[in-house]
Amino acid sequence: MMQFIRSNVGKVLVWIIIPAFLAWMIFQIGMDVLGQGNGSPTALGRVNRTDITVQAYNDRVNQLTANAQAQGADMTPEMTRRLREEAWQGLVNEALLNQELDRRGITVSDAEVIWASRNIPHPELAQQEIFQTNGTFDLRKYQEFLSGPNMTPQMYAMLEQYFRQGLPREKLASQLSAGRYVSDAELWRAFQDRSETATVDYVSLPLEKLAPAVPTVTDAEVRAFFDANQDEFKRSSGARLQVAYVPLTITEADRQATVRRAQELRAELVAGADFAELARSQSDDKASAVQGGDLGSFGRGQMVPQFDSAVFSLPVNEISQPVISQFGVHLIQVQERTGDQAKARHILLNFAKSDEAVGQVETQLKNIAAKAANGGLRAAAQGAPGVIFRDNVDVTAESPFAAGIGSASEALDWAATAEQDRAAGEGTGVSDVLESDQAMYVVQLMEYRTAGEMTLAEATPQIRERLVRRKRSAAALQAASRLVAQINAGQTLEQVAAANGAAVQRTGPFTRVDANPVFGQANAAIGAAFGTPLNRVGPAAETPAGVFLIRPVARTAADRAQFEAQKDVQRRQAAASMRQEMFQQWLTDARKQARIRDDRATLVRQS
Repeated sequence: MMQFIRSNVGKVLVWIIIPAFLAWMIFQIGMDVLGQGNGSPTALGRVNRTDITVQAYNDRVNQLTANAQAQGADMTPEMTRRLREEAWQGLVNEALLNQELDRRGITVSDAEVIWASRNIPHPELAQQEIFQTNGTFDLRKYQEFLSGPNMTPQMYAMLEQYFRQGLPREKLASQLSAGRYVSDAELWRAFQDRSETATVDYVSLPLEKLAPAVPTVTDAEVRAFFDANQDEFKRSSGARLQVAYVPLTITEADRQATVRRAQELRAELVAGADFAELARSQSDDKASAVQGGDLGSFGRGQMVPQFDSAVFSLPVNEISQPVISQFGVHLIQVQERTGDQAKARHILLNFAKSDEAVGQVETQLKNIAAKAANGGLRAAAQGAPGVIFRDNVDVTAESPFAAGIGSASEALDWAATAEQDRAAGEGTGVSDVLESDQAMYVVQLMEYRTAGEMTLAEATPQIRERLVRRKRSAAALQAASRLVAQINAGQTLEQVAAANGAAVQRTGPFTRVDANPVFGQANAAIGAAFGTPLNRVGPAAETPAGVFLIRPVARTAADRAQFEAQKDVQRRQAAASMRQEMFQQWLTDARKQARIRDDRATLVRQS
């Protein structure tokens, strides 16, 4: 392996292939780890007849965590929670996939793996310059590498595992999409959607101006809407909390502490410390830290002004004084400089609260939590310097955010366990110190709600709001249609706009599939832009952004010859996209029909 890593080609492949293959390797650990449905005492949950074991879950969490850390992610409590959820959902998906593969008898042969290894490179590999000729993937170069001395047994094993896991999924996707064919007409229409453009003049007419009166919605209308759309009204799990928090605001003292730390590191470098080693261990720029702080070569003006100024004034090989930018504090060493090009490396220290300051906040909140266990959080937090108390903070799984705290998912997870404790006559109902990116905090549980069907009373506010908007939109469209009638009768768009306190503006060119910054995407306004004759005002168009009067002023047509030249490639891409869509739809349906038991909360509570 060391011979492989030391070669130039090997360096590229190690950093590209290994992460790509690891992503696939963690997708499917295997039935021996997941379990065969024997009711294992180490089961964390179950998908139909397949146990998901604690070992499989922990292995997946550890792998995802390692990948996130390698990419420089900050392992906050919220990030840890997300990775744990991603691990669980991934294991559920793989259990369902394995069950379907077994049911259909889908396997792959050695010959299929060998052929795929030699003829279907991983997408990341196909983009690497060493496997390209004139900017296009060169299969010959790829096959020569596979047969050459730089290809090790370890790499062959990773290739084999990649295809043994990926090919069955592709076979399943092909079976799911069997019989589906993308016609030339469908391809041409999709090409037109991507290629044709429109530029339009428009007038934006807010709903509130067109229909100022708030419509009346009766209780009977609310009831009728609820009865006809009950599937839409699901209640996510949630909690009503009291919160005492301290914002983790960066103060000037924190900034000065970061500068002092940078000065200490500079002193080490000037005394002979290895720059690359110090960058690896201390720099907060994780992407360059793994390269010893190396930023490669760049031109004047490519970096932020403070950094750029230092690089092009600092003597070569000298260690800079601390340089402050919006990213934090940099220590810079210019290794080469010629004219407006430079090669440099740096150590970045993000501005952050000092460990001492964080420790003081944590101690303060621990004391508040201890007092709250007996006298309640409101009384415990009252008068505490720097502590903000808020009552009736509602956090749901659908929207796990709280003002001043940011993501409060950790609090919601704690609340689920605290509710179980309360039902068992245990616990204090007050959390330990929790932390988000924005604050450290303590919460007291007031009420916990499990997920389920909404009652009419719970759904009424949002139903009433939707019906008011629907009626208001209808009234606004009627009013806007009267304005269009005035234009058809001889007034100009500019005259109508001015009479209604609006202005004619222009946007474009944009395609049918672009997300237009004014209109949004795939709505009536986009349709009017492409369907109305040039220099005519079309029917009033309603979008989530408001009501618009639209006058197309220019359009470009799709190039039929260009389409014909690309048609085969587009058909393959469309077929691959269709297979992926069919697979995702199958997975969604399989999850709905599966018997999924999640015992994570129970096991955490028992541990």
